[in-house]
Amino acid sequence: MIISVKCFATLAKFQPKDSDGFELGDGTSVAGLIEVLGIDPAEVKIIFLNGKHRAPEAIIAPGDRVGLFPAVGGG
Repeated sequence: MIISVKCFATLAKFQPKDSDGFELGDGTSVAGLIEVLGIDPAEVKIIFLNGKHRAPEAIIAPGDRVGLFPAVGGG
């Protein structure tokens, strides 16, 4: 299946080259995507799936948009 992936802030180094045409196996969870991208799961603090906050166990469907964010800090 083809999905869109966007990695933000410190996770940007894991951004796929073809972020709007990333190929992933059917039935893959967000946690599985994180593994495929080579990201340490502890680094991902916020997950958006089609603009809605989701858990790592959420299953990705063809055409979905996934956003991955690290912990956000500020002062």
